[in-house]
Amino acid sequence: MPGQVTRRRAAASTSTEGASDADLIKAARANALEAARSKKGTWAAPVAQEWSEFPNHTAEEIRAFMKNPEAELVSPSVLHKDYTVDRPDLPNMDCYDYDTVPPPLPEGTKLTDIIRSMPSEVFEFNMAKAWWRVFVTLASSTVGMIAIHYSPWYLLPAVYVYMSAAVTGYFVIGHDCGHRSFSKNNTLNDIVGMIAFLPLMYPYESWRIQHDHHHRNTNKLHVDNAWQPFQASDYATQTPLNRFIYRWIKGPMWWFASVGHWQQKHFSMDQFTPAQRPRVMFNLAVLYTTAAVFFPWMVMTFGFSGLVKYWLMPWLGYHFWMSTFTMVHHTLPHIPFVPEHEWDDAQARLGYTVHCEYPYWIEYLTHYINVHVPHHVSTKIPSYNLRKAHNSLKENWGEHMHCTTFSWQLLKDVIYQCHLHHPELIYTPFTEF
Repeated sequence: MPGQVTRRRAAASTSTEGASDADLIKAARANALEAARSKKGTWAAPVAQEWSEFPNHTAEEIRAFMKNPEAELVSPSVLHKDYTVDRPDLPNMDCYDYDTVPPPLPEGTKLTDIIRSMPSEVFEFNMAKAWWRVFVTLASSTVGMIAIHYSPWYLLPAVYVYMSAAVTGYFVIGHDCGHRSFSKNNTLNDIVGMIAFLPLMYPYESWRIQHDHHHRNTNKLHVDNAWQPFQASDYATQTPLNRFIYRWIKGPMWWFASVGHWQQKHFSMDQFTPAQRPRVMFNLAVLYTTAAVFFPWMVMTFGFSGLVKYWLMPWLGYHFWMSTFTMVHHTLPHIPFVPEHEWDDAQARLGYTVHCEYPYWIEYLTHYINVHVPHHVSTKIPSYNLRKAHNSLKENWGEHMHCTTFSWQLLKDVIYQCHLHHPELIYTPFTEF
């Protein structure tokens, strides 16, 4: 059960006598996590980015603290040396912020219990709102394309930041269609979804099948197909080149990981059952035909530089957001991937899914894809109802939810710490391998 993850963490801090510095650091980290869970507060700066360093504290001071953890407590529970702040200064006071670890759901909680706690109106379809979201994406991406065409070169970076969010809206529209939360008519869902994915050169049907697997196996170790942590045993067998690629994709090049997922998971027939293949092949035929017309026309009309300027750069910007959203949705240093025999569906959907606040304009253009907890609780909630559903979940289950606000420090923590799966510490960084 999920509670066993907590017990493992606690066990790591039970013995420090005669421990090596490395073991001591791991024990201090486990103690910090456990203190955070109990909301007692914990020792300031217990964890360095690399556990081989403990700035401002000697090993003797650490051992003294581990013997008497009440001696040097600060509030709130601090998990990172840069988060030493007072609780009143934290954003989203009504949420559990990144620097606290919410407790697991009560034993026996079922997914249906969580779904039934939300008001029925969050499941209601409103086609006027659905088509309005389509209009927003069409209009915002058209404005972005005009801005790219007429902006001087020194304004293009700002324009691409805007455009990347605008074109991500196409994906989210297709995403709703794939979950059958755009319309009650599945034929309409499939037509709109396939068309919405075409500007991104994304195969709708193969994505829909693969993405459904993620929802049915959220944060299940060795099974979930989204941001599965590397196993140290597998990493050890890789060539130096593959290790280099892994380090970059799970590190500074995290934003490119979505491109690899797109290329590896959606074009090979080996990924699908015989019953699924006809629909996948039809969708791929439409995509290949579109690409065969679109790319030559772009090159002949605007040249290769125009293809880069008008399509490739916004496309890469979309993958930045795709990688960032999906990574933060289920990856924080204290959120585990759980073995199948311990995995619980309700806990995974509510407790291992992260709600992360972004600037409003990004959330609006991307149709609130960041409001992710209610979406995992029930994929039938349309995107325009996610906020209302989230507020209901906070009211009824808030103490068990992960809520945070996007920051570069949070992103830095994920891409520099969440690398290799560890059965007790959840993650270890590549630097510890």
